[in-house]
Amino acid sequence: MAAAVASGTLTACTIERASISETVEAEESQAPQPMKVSVKDGAKEVDPSEPVTVTSPEGLKKVTMTNQDGKVVESELAKDQKSWKTTEVLGYNRTYTILAEDRAGQKTTTVFHTPSPLATAGVALAPLEGAVVGVAQTITMRFGTAIQDRQAAQDAITITTSPQVEGAFYWLNNSELRWRPAEFWEPGTKVTVEADLYGTDLGGGTYGSQDNAMSFSIGDEVRTIVDDATKTMTVYRNGEALRTIPVSLGRDTARWATPNGTYIIGDQLESMVMDSMSYGLAYDQGGYKTPVSYATQMSWSGIYVHGAPWSVGDQGYRNVSHGCINVTNEAAQWFQNTVKRGDPVLVQNTVGGTLSGYDGLGDWNIPWETWKKGNVSGQQS
Repeated sequence: MAAAVASGTLTACTIERASISETVEAEESQAPQPMKVSVKDGAKEVDPSEPVTVTSPEGLKKVTMTNQDGKVVESELAKDQKSWKTTEVLGYNRTYTILAEDRAGQKTTTVFHTPSPLATAGVALAPLEGAVVGVAQTITMRFGTAIQDRQAAQDAITITTSPQVEGAFYWLNNSELRWRPAEFWEPGTKVTVEADLYGTDLGGGTYGSQDNAMSFSIGDEVRTIVDDATKTMTVYRNGEALRTIPVSLGRDTARWATPNGTYIIGDQLESMVMDSMSYGLAYDQGGYKTPVSYATQMSWSGIYVHGAPWSVGDQGYRNVSHGCINVTNEAAQWFQNTVKRGDPVLVQNTVGGTLSGYDGLGDWNIPWETWKKGNVSGQQS
């Protein structure tokens, strides 16, 4: 009998525990599920470019978000009332407060802070929106200040091409980033650049001031070969030779010889004044200040194709310039009307060195193996 009683007691205890467990589970299943806020209470340095969200499986009754001045942030509530998000871009140096209540009566308060930059910087993009450019065109991203965190800046920029091509970023200096393909573009390629800079920590207390974007396309392949061996300049379009023009290049000295290498066509000016003082040659030391016609830029260091009536007798025979490519006014006008921004010019067989890859229009003179490795560390190869 003792054994039976003990057995019965044990059985009764087991039944009682099961009942308690089932009751707890039932109560838990009926408890409202908590609300979730996308930022933590007390968070600092919250990215202001990202929307803030509040969600509740129970359905939201009311959500309000204000800044430190009491201004209500624009927002929207989903049709099913289970999610809420901000619809305006948040600001820097702000403190925001979220008051939320769901339909189960649960309430929550979240206070967070956005970054307080020491400075902000935007980025200018080139070429211009909608431009049709040449096959050697590189993409320029010029920041408003020196960038300490180059990797963060690069990560904020997306280059999309159609068709897809291999390409890479490279810094010419602390404020200018370039992107180019491994080889010249194929005509007809479409390119889009998106710089999602706002909210990005660029290092040193500097943050991105705003986003920027643009798109452009690649036109006909127009290439020019300037050959000092023959003192000629030949222009090709899509492989067809259009014209060969006699030229006079930079004088055959270490200082004035036109550098070899690949150049990129830049600005095109119907007229300009060539001033030797811009590169340190004084007028009393053989310098000059001369107006020229139809000046087509090839380098930031001052090399142009331009009309030079004074050297017509030398064109095709001798080099007499200070580095520019001298042609007749008629030929200079024809050349300017034939080429476009981004077209390549190859200079070969001069006694000069090679145009620097950091010139501004000499990007293709940096070997691809060097370029594709990048230089986010700040070191130039």
